[in-house]
Amino acid sequence: MSDRPVPPVPEDGKLAANITHFARALRKAGLRVGPGRVIGAIRAVEAAGFGDRRDFYWTLHAAFVSRPEERAVFAQTFRLFWRDPRYLEQMMSLLLPSIRGNQEERRAAAAERRAAAALLDGMIPEGVEPPPAPEEELQIEGDASGTASGEERLRTLDFEQMTPSEMAEARRMIAGLRLPVPPLLSRRTAPVARGPIADWRRTIALSVRRGGEIGTLATRRRRDRPPNLVVLCDISGSMSHYSRMVLHFLHAVANARGAGGWARVHAFTFGTRLTNITRHLARRDVDEALAAAGAEAQDWQGGTRIGACLHAFNRDWSRRVMGQGAVVLLITDGLDRDPPDDLAREMERLHLASRRLVWINPLLRWQGFAPRARGIAAMLPHVDTLIAGHSVASLAALGAALSTAAGSGERDRLLALPRG
Repeated sequence: MSDRPVPPVPEDGKLAANITHFARALRKAGLRVGPGRVIGAIRAVEAAGFGDRRDFYWTLHAAFVSRPEERAVFAQTFRLFWRDPRYLEQMMSLLLPSIRGNQEERRAAAAERRAAAALLDGMIPEGVEPPPAPEEELQIEGDASGTASGEERLRTLDFEQMTPSEMAEARRMIAGLRLPVPPLLSRRTAPVARGPIADWRRTIALSVRRGGEIGTLATRRRRDRPPNLVVLCDISGSMSHYSRMVLHFLHAVANARGAGGWARVHAFTFGTRLTNITRHLARRDVDEALAAAGAEAQDWQGGTRIGACLHAFNRDWSRRVMGQGAVVLLITDGLDRDPPDDLAREMERLHLASRRLVWINPLLRWQGFAPRARGIAAMLPHVDTLIAGHSVASLAALGAALSTAAGSGERDRLLALPRG
């Protein structure tokens, strides 16, 4: 942190207003800050004073931070809000993230971007004058605010057509989505009061306690168990807008309470090579998780070799993560450079190893889409369900697609179209 002195808090009644706006920014950045904590922070600052910057920082820290993962976001929001009067320029520069760097730099960058987005989403705090912006920038800002959409329109809007503010709102909507899954019927059984399977061992044990007289017949039934979810996400250049939003969705699914009904969620990215990002998605902070995943996957926004990457998955990972009826989500547009015969062979092997193979293809958003590309034509016969993944609504419909056992009508329609 910089050693420059903190501008003093105004003494003309604006202390409560500035702390309230600071708390509003923290809440938009993901911290659990309610009215009670705001009142407590104001009273704590009035009691402790704010002559020393370290005392002021730790007073607000004690009032607003309740979890370890919230410390970085609080620190960056505090620095931008209270320390630099020309913070607006710096916040705008932070909205263009970099996915390279070491772990500590990625954590700080993720917290800074969240803090900048939260502060820009509200009004400028009292007593802090932002730098004058050029006339062209003001016009651009006005155009962006004029294109803000309602929730219903935002649900069906294409990710590629969203403005930065709409993308931020869409990410908040995606964070609340869940992916329910019907459980599998296990071969293991559990004792129940009335079940279809006779439990002779427990029946005899109960009869021994009663002097050899057999009373009620003990029964059992087969247990339910959750399947694994395996995700293969294309991060090539043609999929960059969609893969980032899908990874936000997968982070929400992987970090849902009880994994949302899944036994485990395994995530892989591929472009020109396969990368396992499962451990990165397990982080609770979504920005930090995606920054770490981006640093791990060196082929981000590069070329596409779907066949070679599926071969690497089938060879190295299939037996580890595909056991016991895993459901597979394949997120790609199907535009591949590998020979179609090799791609079809790897897709068939992946399909045979999975309980259900769902292909999420953003190209389905176009009316009149037909499987004319060789890669798409090679992949299509080996999937169970085919849906679009270009909007919040299409991701929300994924749960309904997984809950039905029927095949995909869209896949059957495309298979019936003439090729060439």
